Amino acid sequence: MNRIRVDSFEEFEQYIGKELGVSDYITITQEQINLFADATLDHQWIHVDPEKAKQESPYKTTIAHGYLNLSILPYLWNQVVEVHNSRLTVNYGIENLRFNQPVLVNSQVRLRAKLKSLKNLRGVSKAEIEATLEINGNRKAAMEATFIFLYHFIN
Repeated sequence: MNRIRVDSFEEFEQYIGKELGVSDYITITQEQINLFADATLDHQWIHVDPEKAKQESPYKTTIAHGYLNLSILPYLWNQVVEVHNSRLTVNYGIENLRFNQPVLVNSQVRLRAKLKSLKNLRGVSKAEIEATLEINGNRKAAMEATFIFLYHFIN
């Protein structure tokens, strides 16, 4: 995996409209799903009861929470782009979020990212990232969204 290093608005600007890269795959385990259920108080059986899921789920196994998939994106994003020289980074928003496909337990997922746009808002860089969470071996993505980050680059 080759991360892109960005130190300024001007360096980031050259990637507008281009794919930034893909992260490594990570495996979504039942332990992660259970810990997420504990953290969010969402213990729906489709996530945390492997035996019931085996019997009653159309997937025949447990699936990750959609928001668990969403929550790993900052980790995966840091594998794609290494931002330096920013005194503050803000997760500003998410647009057009779609959960397209469930992530079955023990599936491997990765992030594919493209810089949709970059704007200079009086010294704050607003980056819109087209993000796709891919499932290894599955043509259909688990999730697609546009993530918006604000970078406060030091001049």
